[in-house]
Parts: sequence; structure tokens; C-alpha cells
Amino acid sequence: QVQLVESGGGLVQSGGSLRLSCAASGPTVSRHTMGWFRQAPGKERERVAATNWSGTTTYYAPTVKGRFTISTISRDGAKNTVYLQMNSLKPEDTAVYYCNAGNSRLTVVFGSWGQGTQVTVSS
Repeated sequence: QVQLVESGGGLVQSGGSLRLSCAASGPTVSRHTMGWFRQAPGKERERVAATNWSGTTTYYAPTVKGRFTISTISRDGAKNTVYLQMNSLKPEDTAVYYCNAGNSRLTVVFGSWGQGTQVTVSS
């Protein structure tokens, strides 16, 4: 079982920055790939960025590459946090952002989809 709590969203002007946090817990979480996803109104949920816990393997969607950075902190296997630093934000980045844990390509996820955190970018 994987528990996830996202935070850090908000309203920002175009070109601004935000950092999202995801507190991840559970006995198996450190063995999974972690990812950030987003869903804009009327659109399907999409994978934005992913990483293993060591940070040696990362993935970014083409639309965010060079602007977003995913990173992790893991302390004693108990307190695990995944961050998404978002720079040069654009109005099209407006969405509800979620984190989850899953297989290497995140085609299968192991946590429940929570409420996520809203990111709104004004033009």
C-alpha cells in the first residue's frame, strides 16, 4: 500500500515558478518509480515527469523538458518526498497535479489518485 499527499500548488503568473511536494509512505514505496502527472479540464491525465529514488533515471514529457525538474529525498526509508520544481510556467501548464508510485514506465500505479494540487498559470 502506498500513501501519497501532494502540496505546493497555487496561482502564478506566466514565467513564474512553483515547487510541488509529494509525501510518499508505505512499506514498498522505496522500490517503485515515482512520477508526477497532471490533468487539465477536458483532457486525459498525462505523465509529466518520473524518477527512481536515486535520481539516476529520469523522464520528462517533451512539453516540460528543460523547465521542470523532478527530485527526491529519502530518509531512513521512512520519510520520502518527491518534488517537482516548475520554472518558466505557461498557461498551458494549468492543471491538477498528482504524484504516484508505479512500475518503471508508470503504466501501472500503486497508489490511489487523491485530490492532487491545483496549479493555475495566468497569462
